[in-house]
This record gives sequence, C-alpha cells and structure tokens, in this order.
Amino acid sequence: MLVFAMMLGLVSDGISDKFDSLRKGKSEVVEKNHTLILGWSDKLGSLLNQLSIANESLGGGTVVVMAERDKEEMELDIARMEFEFKGTSVICRSGSPLILADLRKVSVSKARAIIVLAEDGNADQSDARALRTVLSLTGVKEGLRGHIVVELSDLDNEVLVKLVGGDLVETVVAHDVIGRLMIQCARQPGLAQIWEDILGFENCEFYIKRWPQLDDMQFEDVLISFPAAIPCGIKVASYGGKIILNPDDSYVMQEGDEVLVIAEDDDTYAPTSLPNKVWRGSLPKDFVFPRSAERILFCGWRRDMEDMIMVLDASLAHNSELWMFNDVPEKEREKKLTDGGLDINRLENIILVNREGNAVIRRHLESLPLESFDSILILADESVEDSAIQADSRSLATLLLIRDIQARRLPYPAMASQAHGGSFSKGSWIGEMKQASDKTVIISEILDPRTKNLLSMSKISDYVLSNELVSMALAMVAEDRQINSVLEELFAEQGNEMHIRQADLYLHESEKLSFYEIMLRARQRREILIGYRLANAERAVINPPAKSDKWKWSLKDVFVVITEKE
Repeated sequence: MLVFAMMLGLVSDGISDKFDSLRKGKSEVVEKNHTLILGWSDKLGSLLNQLSIANESLGGGTVVVMAERDKEEMELDIARMEFEFKGTSVICRSGSPLILADLRKVSVSKARAIIVLAEDGNADQSDARALRTVLSLTGVKEGLRGHIVVELSDLDNEVLVKLVGGDLVETVVAHDVIGRLMIQCARQPGLAQIWEDILGFENCEFYIKRWPQLDDMQFEDVLISFPAAIPCGIKVASYGGKIILNPDDSYVMQEGDEVLVIAEDDDTYAPTSLPNKVWRGSLPKDFVFPRSAERILFCGWRRDMEDMIMVLDASLAHNSELWMFNDVPEKEREKKLTDGGLDINRLENIILVNREGNAVIRRHLESLPLESFDSILILADESVEDSAIQADSRSLATLLLIRDIQARRLPYPAMASQAHGGSFSKGSWIGEMKQASDKTVIISEILDPRTKNLLSMSKISDYVLSNELVSMALAMVAEDRQINSVLEELFAEQGNEMHIRQADLYLHESEKLSFYEIMLRARQRREILIGYRLANAERAVINPPAKSDKWKWSLKDVFVVITEKE
C-alpha cells in the first residue's frame, strides 16, 4: 500500500507539473506557417483583428504571441477583446525574444511572418530592444522561413535595424507615418477615412499578382481590364522586381511583370476582355494647383516636430504661417528643432509663430485667433504619449475647448441655425460645434480606438486613429512584404500620393459617364482614379462595382486619385 501510494503520488505530481507547464506557456508550439508576434502593446488588439480578417477567406489562420507576461493574463486580455476571430486561433507563450531557446519554443523558423512590436514608453529604449530582437532572430541556426516586420518609434533608428536584418527585414516607423498622414489629412478633409479603408482588410487593399494573359498589353488597356479591381502600378521584372506606381500609359507589359491592384480580396478579381466603347472625351478645364497662403496651428509637441515642419514647408504656399502652441519654452523649442536637424532660417515657405501655453486651459486657448486657421492639428503631446488614455483625454479636452471657442465667436445667425447635415437641435452645443467645424479642419491624433467612437458620434473632428492605422500597416506588410515599398512611397515626400479632387475637373454638370470613362479622363493628367464620394454621402467608395454602368454625376461629388506630388 505504501509503495502504491508513493507511485500514485509521483504520477499525480508528474501530471500536475505537466498541466502547470502547459498552463504557464512553457511547452513548445508545434504549428508551422503561422504568424508570430513578439512583444505586447496596446496595438495588439487591432493587429489581431486585422490578421483575423485577412485569414477569414482561408477559413482562419494561426497567430502565436510571445511576450514577457504571464500566459494566463495574456489569454484573459485577448478574450476581452471586442471582435470576432473569424476562425483564427491565437496561441500565447511566455518568454523573451532575446533568448534563442524561447524563440525555438514558438517555432520561429517555421513562421511565415514575424512581427516585432514596439514597446510602450521611451522611443530610443524601444528601438534598442527591437534591434536586439532582430539580432537574436538572425542568430537562429535553423534559419527563418518568413520575413521580419519591425515596428520602430524613431526614423533615425531605421538604418541600424536594416543594417542588422538585411533582406529579411521590413520596417514600419509608426511615429513618422502618423505625422505625415496627419498633414495630408489636415490639407484634404476625408482622407483619413480613405486611408483606413485601404490599410484595413475589411474593405479593399493592395494585392500583387502575375497575369500572363496581359503580356504585350499597354498599361492604358490594363487599367480597364479588371471589373473588380483597380490597377495602380506594375512590378517590373526587368528592374529587379521594383514596383512602379502610376506608370506611363504607353508602358507595355513584359514577361514576368506583375500588376499591383486595389481589390476586395486576392481571389475576387481577374482580368477580362476589354469593355466595349469606353469614351475618353476631353477634360472640362485645366487643373491649376491653388497656391494660396495658409494658416495652420499645431497644439502640442511631438518628437518628430522638425520632420513635420519640413514636410509642411515643402507643400505649403509662400508666406504661410505655422503657429506652434504648447508648454515647451520658446528657447528650448529652438534647441530641440536644431538638434533634430532643422535650420529655421532656411525655411522657404512658412513663417513660424511661437505661442506658449497649456492646450487644456481655456484661458490660454482664448488668446489664439482660433477662427482664423485653415486647419488645426491636435498632437499627442510628447509628455503624455506613453499613456494612450491620458494622451487621448488631453486631445479630446483640447478639441472640445477649441470647437466651443470657435462656435462662440461665430456670428449670431450661424449659432442659432441648425448644424449642417445633422439631426442636432438648434442652439445645441454639438450643433454649434458642427457649424464651427465647417470653417476649420481639425485633425486629432488619437491613440486608443475607444476614443474614435466618441469623435465619430459627435462628428466635430476629422480624426486620425494612430495605433489602429499602424496596426493595419503592420498586418498588411506581414501578409505581403512587397506592399511596404508602396506604402513608403505614398507616405513619403517624393513620388505619388493620394488626393481628393473636385468633380468639375473631370466632367460637366449632370454628365452621364461610366467610372471607366472618368478613369481614362483622369489619365490625361497622369492620375489613377480609385474611388469617389457622392455629394450627399459621408464615406467614399473605393474600387466601385459596375464600372461600365453610366451614372449622372454632380459637380459637388469628389474623386479619389493617386497622382504625383505637386
């Protein structure tokens, strides 16, 4: 009996230890062809959501998350996330990406893509850890099957990571991307929603595929060969696989060339025979880029302020004003900008106006001519960017204060009238704020997705959702690394970018045209038409169906195009 009891105790302890090991995430992952996420941050929720949507057409995929947290805590946090996994299974393991034994535990050599998340907190420390993680990954003896997507916080550290990782690495510099997007969206209201649609997997996104039947065809004809997609560029085989966005109409497809398109999914589009009688017509008027001086306000201070100022200086008209309102002392601002590589005396188009104050104190904001700005950018302040909730609370308070001050400075008839296009009562505070929002474009840098819902309900800000947009970009590059060069060009100062154009540049009032016909008209200006927004609609339609059907268009409609930067 004693021996039997001892044996039973040993077996029981062994089984208990094994279950404990499984529960704490110490066992090895036997999966292959999975997506591996290293690290934990507040972007993880939206990243898992995007990967789940991307894998839905395959019946779901496998995502492995490894972080220096307790496995049970990670699983509990993931279970609380407010979205469906659509057949995708998420496996959590506790471990450090700097330890090779832990990397082998998550089958790193069999993963099809590895995403290295930036840590919340100090940017340089986060990028230093990302660099060490890439070093650790390149040291895996079995080699890596997939590519590495690294989220960085500072553009200056990108060169080091690419030097260490070589051809294995694709980088997404979160802070720099959002800064550039905010400037684009401030100058073109509505662009934020279009970027969300294209970066996210819910609607249409970029795909690259080879179509042998298109060989020897000109790009002009390729454009109207896809009923369910919009060709945007060519991956040229003779240029070593370089992707050329918005190529010449006369470019002839060669053997090995692939077509970059915007489509709903990779299995929803294919080329067909050319449509009959697509009438090109002529453009109603020449496009003259309006170069009038603008007045822009920055509320708050970002780490990459000098980069944003240089981008603005390159894109604004001469004698434009940039007002910088934050609580950083003026002398310290100049030092920070100079240290970042900006020579204030060499700015060609903008005049810097410094104002010191706190953006959440009404008295300080009232000292500014808020009603006179063309656009206002509310930045997630450097002092609170480590905490998403605190940064968003500050941004939201600043937004409401600015809109209220603007509304009170409107003439009385405007305040008394009902807000344009809304169902709010006359004289209500949201009604007055919506009146003010028609005068000035306000872009708020939002870090937490929950704050997005508050802003979208009130409709008083054309928001940019930082963390969600970065998560979308990370998921897209993880699914297809070739897309990173496309995104880099659309975000960069040179090359092509997205624009919103008025309909009167392409057609006359009540003219009946198909989407294909407007596409060919846009090509006369070297533009690729990818969508439209009707005058009475809130959202744009990207890659519309029934492109051959004729519509009666209004001059109040707008079109979304990819074109070379002015």
